[in-house]
Amino acid sequence: MARPRTLALVLAGGKGGRLESLTTVRAKPAVPYGGHHRLVDVSLSNCAHSGIDEVWVSVQHNPVSLGEHLANGRPWDLDRNRGGMLVLHPRTTGEGRDGWSSGTADGLLRDADLIRGAGADALVVVSADAVYRLDYAAVVEEHRASGALVTMVTTRVDPADAGRYGVVQVEDGRVVDYALKPDDPQGDLVCNEVFVFDPLPVLELLEELAADAGEDGLQDLGHGLLPALVARGQAREHRFEGYWRDVGTLDAYHSSHMELLGADPAFRLDEDGWPVLTRGGKRGPSRLLTGAEVDDVLLSPSTTVAGRVERSVLSPGVVVEAGAVVRDSVLLHDTVVRSGATVTRAVLDAEVVVEGGAEVGAPDGELVLVGFGEHVRGRLAPGARQPSPG
Repeated sequence: MARPRTLALVLAGGKGGRLESLTTVRAKPAVPYGGHHRLVDVSLSNCAHSGIDEVWVSVQHNPVSLGEHLANGRPWDLDRNRGGMLVLHPRTTGEGRDGWSSGTADGLLRDADLIRGAGADALVVVSADAVYRLDYAAVVEEHRASGALVTMVTTRVDPADAGRYGVVQVEDGRVVDYALKPDDPQGDLVCNEVFVFDPLPVLELLEELAADAGEDGLQDLGHGLLPALVARGQAREHRFEGYWRDVGTLDAYHSSHMELLGADPAFRLDEDGWPVLTRGGKRGPSRLLTGAEVDDVLLSPSTTVAGRVERSVLSPGVVVEAGAVVRDSVLLHDTVVRSGATVTRAVLDAEVVVEGGAEVGAPDGELVLVGFGEHVRGRLAPGARQPSPG
């Protein structure tokens, strides 16, 4: 049997307000992850390893921050004459609506003519703000065999966090109820923002819903489309049991980085047969200078360490001078920690300078966040923000 033609749509337009100042100068999918990767690399790598060679990336908020990284799609084997990568740039018109897209469903409908023209048998729609490995092609096969119009990939989360997602109820693989971000979630099984759709009937349904949507428009997929498909008995689940982390909050972003560390990390960026692929740079090797003390650290290219670093992730170009200490922290590109400074349980954005004698955070306190290009000269107590939000 011929393999179904599959189109993947990566939703990379998120503003990412819950990541605070990390998304001031970049879109959420462009936020660095695991040193020299970006969050969008995860979904693009899943496409590559799943054998999906037609991938569209929808951008909106701060699209320039993604442009250079995506380039022609070569790291994910998407630099092709046919198919390959297509970046869908933000636009203010489409399907009779003016203004910026009001959400993921509205954006999907605006690209309806393009999607129909692609002639795909299956449309895989994924967000770009979670860390996981999944064979999308296997989910497509299951979906096609089921006869449903949508397959939602589901996973279990901490019950206290379930209200942040679309909570589902299932019976024998069928999704029988869907509630978007409920105040009182009924269970811990959620949709993890990976979907497989039958393109043509789903686009027709979107057009029907849009006609009755009023001034607010279609908004996100979970506002109208998914509940409608569930109500019509056209939704099924694919249960995902592996490592999955939504890194859309600062605490989750930091925690996921800590799970990359250790002799047996919860998630490996260099997993045999399924590595997270990224755009290569022109950085040189890392350097551990005389006197450096490094304990359970993920080092990116061109980092220089002369001080002490424990359980931390250092992005390209980071410098930790002799006499400086970094613990339980994530340091983004080209940050410098001067001699005599201490950084503990913190996320430092790119090009931050922590001056000698400064103290950032504490072992048992809340995370500290320092914004892009800031200089820290004094003491930042646990939970501090520099600059402060707003």
